[in-house]
Amino acid sequence: MKTLWQHCHLATMAGGQYGVIEDAALLTANGVIEWLGPRSAAPAQGAAVVDLNGAWVTPGLIDCHTHTVFGGNRSGEFEQRLQGVSYAEIAAAGGGIASTVRATRAATEQQLYASARQRLLNLLRDGVTTVEIKSGYGLDLANERKLLRVIRQLGETLPVDVRATCLAAHALPPEFAGRSDAYIDEVCEVMLPALAAEGLVDAVDAFCEYLAFSPAQTERVFQRAQALGLPLKLHAEQLSALGGASLAARYQALSADHLEFITEADAQAMGQAGTVAVLLPGAFYFLRETQLPPIALLRQHGVAMAIATDLNPGTSPALSLRLMLNMACTLFRLTPEEALAGATLHAAKALGLQASHGSLEVGKVADFVAWGIERPADLAYYLGGDLNQRVVRRGHTVALQEYL
Repeated sequence: MKTLWQHCHLATMAGGQYGVIEDAALLTANGVIEWLGPRSAAPAQGAAVVDLNGAWVTPGLIDCHTHTVFGGNRSGEFEQRLQGVSYAEIAAAGGGIASTVRATRAATEQQLYASARQRLLNLLRDGVTTVEIKSGYGLDLANERKLLRVIRQLGETLPVDVRATCLAAHALPPEFAGRSDAYIDEVCEVMLPALAAEGLVDAVDAFCEYLAFSPAQTERVFQRAQALGLPLKLHAEQLSALGGASLAARYQALSADHLEFITEADAQAMGQAGTVAVLLPGAFYFLRETQLPPIALLRQHGVAMAIATDLNPGTSPALSLRLMLNMACTLFRLTPEEALAGATLHAAKALGLQASHGSLEVGKVADFVAWGIERPADLAYYLGGDLNQRVVRRGHTVALQEYL
């Protein structure tokens, strides 16, 4: 069935720019975009007609870096820190990521699914139609499998495309204390092959940082993932400059994420490799960081910049991708156009989906949002609020209330 969506304005985001078409129409068929352009030129082919009442239409938003599935709750630690308890003291008392790992391991698949579903629905209400979700709070084969199974279930039961990333190299589990090389052996020789063989993994990520894994250890993970035919991503340069972003570029990684401490050499390598910079302003804000990612260097070297929530229990409990657009503008000084491109076309590229998602173009998947706004910049301007009139996924309006 064909549908003509008309009486709207399009921000196509083709090429990473607004690509505005005023008084426009959009023809969809079989879940893809078949035509778009001025309403006066719309093809008359007996399609069902939907009046969008002058809305602005953008591609569906894409959250390309989240840790949505986890057990437990760390708001108590947030409160402790504000009362003067240091992170080191919290960690020494069993808090921090260790507490999330314990809670995640103790939770059943059903419990993890139920809590993650509620978090994910918040993103969907914000106009998200595609999301990446990482594992990384299980840190052994059984629990990483559990997380990845829940991630797959979310994609099967909610109206959203879900990409599953294995982040087993996220932190050192307690049973491997003092034996990080042995844990990387376990990730490379046991966990990745088994999880990939079960079809649970779309990409592989790692945390390359002084408090996690070294560049040499990260490279071992990359080599194993590549041997298994899996795309790569990397948490890099969040807290220090270790050259992780350059390593990601050397291995043609889809993205390097965080990047507060990247150097010009890193930016140049990423630009040459086409590796996307995923900026995470929620974590920057929540941790009250002061080291800004060098946006000017990323622009200078032609690095595509994506924006994501980094939804996680410890450093970015962010349930709104639109809020991240505002933070990217106010904290990092991106333009609203760059921010919107970062949550559409460039986010799609960070997931390897740029050929099918992220912009309104003929032949791409018909995922879009009709917003009740006056101009595209409003999406980065307003702090919260329900701005979307209609979410369309694969050519069909999403009745999100059915899932609430």
